[in-house]
Amino acid sequence: SGLPACFSAQARKCRRSATSGGSGRAGRRRGSGEQRSECLWRGAAAAAMEALEEAGLHFDELNKLRVLDPEVAQSTVELKEECKDFVEKIGQFQKIVGGLIEIVDQLAKEAENEKMKAIGARNLLKSVAKQREAQQQQLQALIAEKKMQLERYRIEYDALSKVEAEQNEFIDQFILQK
Repeated sequence: SGLPACFSAQARKCRRSATSGGSGRAGRRRGSGEQRSECLWRGAAAAAMEALEEAGLHFDELNKLRVLDPEVAQSTVELKEECKDFVEKIGQFQKIVGGLIEIVDQLAKEAENEKMKAIGARNLLKSVAKQREAQQQQLQALIAEKKMQLERYRIEYDALSKVEAEQNEFIDQFILQK
């Protein structure tokens, strides 16, 4: 049972000596009355121990009185150690996750910066394309204007050439008349 080893060993010794009638070395050393009183005392101690166990009090391996059953106390200590290990592992896990979160945040910032650069480059390209288109339209308008000017100059040239031809003919006729 849950009795300390010293009590259970002594109780077994008392039972042996009581059944053997005090013979043997133990019986020769002590008188039978002394042996009986010791056995009665040990029996009373064993009964007291059982009463303590029924009341929820136990003796540990050092024969100290404990409220918890030694097995429950041992389980509690083991659970405490496991909890401590678990808390340490959770702490390590939190450090790892914290580092991972920092890395992910840094990567997110870098991705956001690259995204902004890409948007800026796209907008620049759009503005360059619009500028080119506007410049192309300006150049086409200038070409059309120059073509019209060329056509006016050609018409003017043709008209002046006609006037020159008429004046040359007039001069030739005037010189021939003289």
